[in-house]
Amino acid sequence: MPSSFRVVVIGGVAAGPKIAAKVARLRPEAEVTLIEKGEHLSYAGCGLTYYISDMVREQKDLMSTPVGIVRDAAFFQNVKNVRVLNRTEAVEIDRANKRVRLRSPANGAESWIAYDKLALATGARRAVPPLPGANLRNVFGLKDIADAEAIKQATADADIENLVIIGGGLIGVEAAEAFVAIGCNVTIVEMLPQILAPLDWEMACHVQKHMTDKGVRILTGAPVASLEGAEKVEAVVLASGERIPADAVLIAVGIKPEARLAAQAGLEIGPTGAIRTDEYLCTSDPDIYAAGDCAESRHLITGRPCWAPRGSTANKQGRVAAINLCGGSERFPGVLDSMICKVFDYAVGLTGLTERAARECGYEAVAALVPAPDRADYYAGKKMLMLKMVADRATGRLLGLQAIGPGEAAKRLDVAATAITAGMTVDQVSKLDLCYAPPYSPAMDNLITAANVVKNKIEGRLTGISPVELKRRLDAGEPLTLLDVRTPAEFEKSRLAGAIHIPLGALRKRHGELPRDKDLVVYCGSALRAYEAALILHHAGFDRVRVLDGSVLMWPYELEKPGA
Repeated sequence: MPSSFRVVVIGGVAAGPKIAAKVARLRPEAEVTLIEKGEHLSYAGCGLTYYISDMVREQKDLMSTPVGIVRDAAFFQNVKNVRVLNRTEAVEIDRANKRVRLRSPANGAESWIAYDKLALATGARRAVPPLPGANLRNVFGLKDIADAEAIKQATADADIENLVIIGGGLIGVEAAEAFVAIGCNVTIVEMLPQILAPLDWEMACHVQKHMTDKGVRILTGAPVASLEGAEKVEAVVLASGERIPADAVLIAVGIKPEARLAAQAGLEIGPTGAIRTDEYLCTSDPDIYAAGDCAESRHLITGRPCWAPRGSTANKQGRVAAINLCGGSERFPGVLDSMICKVFDYAVGLTGLTERAARECGYEAVAALVPAPDRADYYAGKKMLMLKMVADRATGRLLGLQAIGPGEAAKRLDVAATAITAGMTVDQVSKLDLCYAPPYSPAMDNLITAANVVKNKIEGRLTGISPVELKRRLDAGEPLTLLDVRTPAEFEKSRLAGAIHIPLGALRKRHGELPRDKDLVVYCGSALRAYEAALILHHAGFDRVRVLDGSVLMWPYELEKPGA
């Protein structure tokens, strides 16, 4: 490498600052320049919705170090020894001469900067649907601090009562809570059949129910045709013709990798639309690296290219890219696309593959729905946590976990992510030596219980039926018997329509009341008693018994409520 090592980093939000700072640490003599089109540097984009709701009080908190120092150009120069050119756009990469053409958006002035190594951290851009009326006043996006400031200003200055969010993904769902917190009537319109598309339907359905309980109106399968208004938006018009009054609209239909600069330079773009890199985060040009939302990743389970725009991934990739462009050989193995978000008092998260994704990838997926308190059931602070675990029937390998509810989801997802990365089976997960004390978990942790349920299914000790499959069979009029083994008080409060009621304690004496010539589906509150009932019935000679996964607690459809 030359004695004067020139590193240019394009992009100053997440991966870019990480690359620049790490290079400066590894090569103190290097000339490191960070190029950022916008004004703000190294800000927490994932915190924008919390800034809108005032949970984060000041803008500077999104750009500060843990000790409160704002990460501005002076900070990077004085502390990190990184030169910053913000409010500067990189418009061309001249690979042959190893230089980048820069332009000032303020006055159009242009210049060139030379590099020995170049790092691309250009992030992602908002997906903007071609909607008539999208340029009306009070129609917003939410990609950066400027967007968040515009929203805060509008909601503070104007009488915004009805707010419509177009898009039910992570940003739309998180933003809904922020807008409810500041007093808006919120409607989410989503063109897909469910919100939170990365989740399996029955899990997303529970999140939707929770949001509805919190006052958010949600319309799925509802494409938007146009936005209406004179100067400012007044309504969202759906393709169905329904007109939803709107004083403001947030368009949150997703993001796309910002790979246009790389593509113009002739760098290889992957099938996801992001910049293709190898395991060292090097692009098709050996002197150019890419990290963060603009870069493609590899999925740790499938081995296929994937795009995982996460702040956590950007920071990890930034560190690896910096090490390697300085001459190192550190690998970035890939991702599970783990995610978690806050939806009012629910945590909603996923790691690995959903059941749907696992089947699409060719696995014979075995899944279990397991609802239970997140701590000892006698502990006053317990909260409900609903898990869905997915494994491969052939090998027993854990493939994925989804978690929703007010209970402690993050630690179960993190343990599952670790186990999936290590290639562990559900049998191995069921024997993990996890920490236990009543204020923190049940004696058999929720994750271990879920692993045991999946294991029982794989070994043939339990035959389950999913809520979706049961509903399909009921709607088709197939002959089957529903058996509720809960207490009389539980049965009278709510139940599946048409169910026979025999409490678990009476089943050994009364099983003769049940027909043997059709499938028998047993359910309770969480499926634990239903499993006990299934064992009793099998011993009594019933050979067509199935347990309803998740039972009443995870039944995503309406229940019959006799007392209502």
